[in-house]
Amino acid sequence: MLVAVVAGFILAALVPSLAPLAGRRIGWVLALLPATLFGYFIGFWPEVTGGEAVLISYSWIPSLDISLNFLVDGLSLMFALLISGIGTFILIYAGSYLEGHKDIHKLLMYLLAFMASMLGLVLSNNLVSLFVFWELTSITSYLLIGFNHEQEKARKAALQGLIVTVGGGLALMTGLILLGYLGGSFELNELLGQGEVLQGHPLFLLMMILILAGTFTKSAQTPFHFWLPNAMAAPTPVSAYLHSATMVKAGVYLMARLQPAMAGSEAWLYALSLFGGVTMTVGAVMAVCSTDLKRILAYSTVMALGTLTMLIGIGTPYALKAAMVFLLAHALYKGALFMAAGTLDHETGTKDVRELGGLRGLMPWTAAFTWVAALALAGIPPLFGFIAKELMFEAALGAPVLSGLLTGLALITAVCIVAATALVAVKPFFGALQPTPKKPHEAPLAMRLGFSVLASLGLLLGLLPFLAEPLLRAAVSAVTGTPVPDLELALWHGINLPLLLSLTALAAGALLFRQWMPLRTRLAGLAALPGYGPERGYDKMMDGLVRLAGWQTRVLQNGYMTNYILTILLTTIALLAYAFWSRDAFVYSLSFEGVRFHEVIISMLMLVAVVYASATHLRLGAVAAIGVLGFAMAMIYVFFSAPDLAITQVLIETLTVILLVLVLFRLPGFQDLSSPRVRWRDATVAGTFGILVAMMVLTVNQSSLGAGISDYLVANSYPVAHGRNIVNVILVDYRALDTLGEIFVLALAAIGVNAMIRFRWEDQK
Repeated sequence: MLVAVVAGFILAALVPSLAPLAGRRIGWVLALLPATLFGYFIGFWPEVTGGEAVLISYSWIPSLDISLNFLVDGLSLMFALLISGIGTFILIYAGSYLEGHKDIHKLLMYLLAFMASMLGLVLSNNLVSLFVFWELTSITSYLLIGFNHEQEKARKAALQGLIVTVGGGLALMTGLILLGYLGGSFELNELLGQGEVLQGHPLFLLMMILILAGTFTKSAQTPFHFWLPNAMAAPTPVSAYLHSATMVKAGVYLMARLQPAMAGSEAWLYALSLFGGVTMTVGAVMAVCSTDLKRILAYSTVMALGTLTMLIGIGTPYALKAAMVFLLAHALYKGALFMAAGTLDHETGTKDVRELGGLRGLMPWTAAFTWVAALALAGIPPLFGFIAKELMFEAALGAPVLSGLLTGLALITAVCIVAATALVAVKPFFGALQPTPKKPHEAPLAMRLGFSVLASLGLLLGLLPFLAEPLLRAAVSAVTGTPVPDLELALWHGINLPLLLSLTALAAGALLFRQWMPLRTRLAGLAALPGYGPERGYDKMMDGLVRLAGWQTRVLQNGYMTNYILTILLTTIALLAYAFWSRDAFVYSLSFEGVRFHEVIISMLMLVAVVYASATHLRLGAVAAIGVLGFAMAMIYVFFSAPDLAITQVLIETLTVILLVLVLFRLPGFQDLSSPRVRWRDATVAGTFGILVAMMVLTVNQSSLGAGISDYLVANSYPVAHGRNIVNVILVDYRALDTLGEIFVLALAAIGVNAMIRFRWEDQK
C-alpha cells in the first residue's frame, strides 16, 4: 500500500528522464501507473464489498508512537478507484492536449504528484499523515493552476487558490489536533466510534468550526467558492482532474469520513445543510449566467459540492445514500464534460458558447458523448445522473430540519442546471455553423478516449445500476458507521413527488434556456455584482497585506542595523518586564560570598572594554576593545574548566580582530550623526536591557529548575547515540532537528549567494 501511495511521487521525479524516450507517447506511458493502481485497488473489492475494512500499518515515527496507517473501506476505495481510474484517462488526454508544449513534462509531473497526494489523503487513517497529504494537494494544485505562469491571470488564480485553501488548512490542522486530543487518539478508526464523547466535550463546537473551515475552503463552499471558477486558468486536463475526482472533493471526503462521529450534532446538521444548500444554489445560478464553457462547468462543480455537503449535513440514511450516488455520478459526467469542453477549445480555438454553433456535423463523436454526459448532468433518464437527482430530491424532502427550504433550493438549482447543461450540449453543436479561430475537426483518439469511456459508464450505470450497488453500499456503510444491508437503485420508482419535481425542473430549465439570450441582455447590469461579493473581500485582504508589508518594511526592516537592534531589545525588554510584573518572578538575593579576586578583575576589564567600545570615535579602538572583551570571556572559560571553549574563543577573536583591522585600517573614524536625544534614548534602552537581563540571571541562578540533564547525557551518549564526544552527540542527535535547521539556513544562504554570483556573471557576458 505504501508503494502504491508514493509511486506517483517517484514516477513524477522520473518524468524528465522518460519524456525524451517516450516522445509523443509520454501520456500513454505514464498512464500505465494509475491503470496499474486501479487494478491494485480493485483487488480490495471482495473484502470491502463483503463488509470488511482493511487496515494496513507502517511504523513512521516510533519515538512518538506515530504510525503511518492506511484504511481501505467503502468510502476510501471508491475515491481511490475514481482517482486512479480517471487519472489514467487524464494523463493520456494531457499527453495529447499539450503535445509539443515546451513544458509538457512539468504538467505531467505535477499531475502525478497531485494524484499521489490525493490517494494518500483518502487512504490515510492517521490524522497527522492525512493533514500532510491534505497540504500536498494544495501545493500541487498551486503548481497546476499556475502552469501557464507567463499569464498574470494564471499566477493570480494559483495564488488565490493557495491562500484560501492553505488558510483553511491552518484551521483544519488546529481542528484535527483538537479532535485527536478530545478522542484520545489520532487514528480515524478509533475516533469515529466516539461520537458521544466528542460531542459532550466543551471544545467540540470549536473543533467542529475549525474542521469545517478547512473543508469548506477546500471544497469551495460559499463564501469561499470564488477561487474554484478562477482556477479555470489552468489547462483543461488539470480542470478535469481537479473537478471530477481530486482536490475539490477532499473537503467532501473529510466531512463524509467524520460523519459517524459528528452525526447527532445540531450544529453539524444546520451548518452543513445551510452552507451546502446556499452553495448549491449559488453555483447553479452562476453557471447559467456564464458564457465560458469551462466556467459553466466550474460553477456546476460548485453546485455539486454544495449538494454533497447538504446531503451529508442532512445525515439521514437516505441522504447519505444519495450523497454517495451523487458523488459517483458527478465524477463520471464532470470528468467527461471537462475533457469534451477542452477538446472543443483545442480544435476550434474558443470556449465561448456565443462563438460556437453547428459543430455536430464536423465533430460528431465529440457531440454524441458530450450529449450523453450532459444528459447525466441535467438528470435525464436513463443516465446515472437521473438516479442521483431523484435521490437528492427525496433526501431534501425527508430532511429532519429545513425541509421546505432545502427542497426549494434544490428545485431552483435543478432548473438552472438544466439551462446550463443546454448551454454546454446544445449551443456548440446546433444552429448555424459559426466561424471560429481554428478550423473545427475531430480530436485525436487520445483526447476522445477519456470522455467517451466516462460518459458511457454514466449511461451503463443508469441502465444497470446494480453494477455499482456493492461499492456504493460499502461506501454508505462507511459514512453511516453501521452496515447497510441493502441498497436498491432503480430508474423508476413510480409517479411520486421527486419525479414531479424533476419534470418541473426540466420544463422550467428548457424555458430558461430558450430565454437565455434576452435575459442576459436585460440582466447585463448584474454582471458587476460578483465584484462586490467574497472575492472583493479577498482582494481587499490582499491589498491590506501589501500595505502592512510596506509599513513594516519602512518601520522595522528599513535597512538600518541600529533600528533592528533597537527593535529586538525593546521586544525583549517588554517580554521580560511583563514576565517579572505579571508573575512576581524576580528573586533578589545578592551575595558576593565566594567571588574570587581574579573574577572581579576580569569583570571590571570587560566593563571597561564595553564602555570604551561604546564611547570611542575611533574604529580601530572599538575593534581592539571588542577583542579585549572576547579574550576576557576566554579567560572565564579557562577558570571554569572549559579549555576547549577558551581555545575556540581565542581563535575566533584573534581572526575577527585581524580581519576587522585589515578592513577598517584605511577607513575614516566614526561619524556621529545622531542627536543628543537619540543618544539618550539608546543609552536608556541599553541600560534597561542590561538591568532586566541581570535580574533574569539572578532569578535563574536562585531558582529551582528541576533535575539537570547532564547526568542523562553522560550516561546515554555512548550506549544510545554511539558517540564518545558528548557535545557532538548533543548537536547531531539530541538536537538533530535544530542542527538540521541551521544547516538548512546555511544551504539557503549559499544558494542565494550562488544565484547572485551567477546572475552577475550572466550580466557581464
